[in-house]
Amino acid sequence: MNRNLWLLAVCQGLFLTNNVTFIAINGLVGLNLAPLGWMATLPVMGYVVGGALSTGIVARTQSRFGRKTSFQLGLLVAVLSALLCCYAAYSRNFWLLVTATVIAGYYNANAQLYRFAAAELALPAFREKAISLVMAGGLIGAIAGPNLAAGTRTLTAVPFAGAYLALAGVALLAMALLAFMQFPPPPAKQAAGGGRPLGEIMRQPVFIVAATASALGFGVMNLLMAATPIAMQVCGLPFSDAALVLEWHVIGMFAPGFFTGHLIKRFGTLPIMAVGLALNIGCVLVALSGVDLHQFLVALFLLGVGWNFLFTGSTTLALTAYRPEEKDKAQGALNFCVFAVLALSSLASGVLVTTQGWTLLNLGSLLPLGLTGLALAWLALQQRRLPAT
Repeated sequence: MNRNLWLLAVCQGLFLTNNVTFIAINGLVGLNLAPLGWMATLPVMGYVVGGALSTGIVARTQSRFGRKTSFQLGLLVAVLSALLCCYAAYSRNFWLLVTATVIAGYYNANAQLYRFAAAELALPAFREKAISLVMAGGLIGAIAGPNLAAGTRTLTAVPFAGAYLALAGVALLAMALLAFMQFPPPPAKQAAGGGRPLGEIMRQPVFIVAATASALGFGVMNLLMAATPIAMQVCGLPFSDAALVLEWHVIGMFAPGFFTGHLIKRFGTLPIMAVGLALNIGCVLVALSGVDLHQFLVALFLLGVGWNFLFTGSTTLALTAYRPEEKDKAQGALNFCVFAVLALSSLASGVLVTTQGWTLLNLGSLLPLGLTGLALAWLALQQRRLPAT
């Protein structure tokens, strides 16, 4: 563990500060500005759609300019898009807000690669722990995000406009930290266009399961998290309670990062991912038991821990699916899968919670969780038949 890893962990925390604040306020600002109630989470959807659309561009900039320059470009876009969101809130322009969050997706696509960059900053024997440590940096976002949203809610005459201004400052701070970081040079490209064709990489069982588990696990987490502030408002709970629930949810997402790598090293990747899946199912069961504050709190905390196990495990699993010279296109493909599912879950979140309610939203999440379980079982059987894999 070195200085670059610790700085990257802080940058991860600042990235999550942006994400958690977006989740906390975009649905509520959208609900206030949207022509129709079911459109409330379109600004949340815009953020992940922008990420999906940006994965190819980010892969090319990472390959051409390297990690550091590409990450700085992402942060510059974060500053500009946050200022545009602020202007959209002031002008009460819903579609401009959606457009701004789509633009912000470029930052999202860039920063999603922090976890892969972490593996390159450590010795091969410590890759799991490096990924886990950088993921743990999200604890900064767990504390700062909800408190930033709550503390800046009335900073200006327009609710939450001050939060967007604060996010521009957060991105500038991350840019300053990145200036002190050094990343290893990119691996030399092989003569055959930088390794195997992408289709060949994606057909591997280990890639299929890594992509499925990370995309569906992230999708379920986003589905429930994005709907939570709206569901709690409908249930008559104040925004301060929603901020508290989101804070503990994000603590659950990233606090395990201090030991998830150790658990993967000791018990294996698939068993830890299976535990994460079980915790997600536990979240749904708690959410279905009622709509009091403590039920939202426990459900979202379990959801966060389950996501950590699934996502850290999926990232570790994905590292075995590609060679160093193939990393840009393979990581881009993985992130595209994640963003595509996130876009769908963001739209479904607003539609289901405003038209069908919190209960049906949770019941619907059991389908992707079941598919994730089938994928994990399938890979376990594949590895048992072919131990060399």
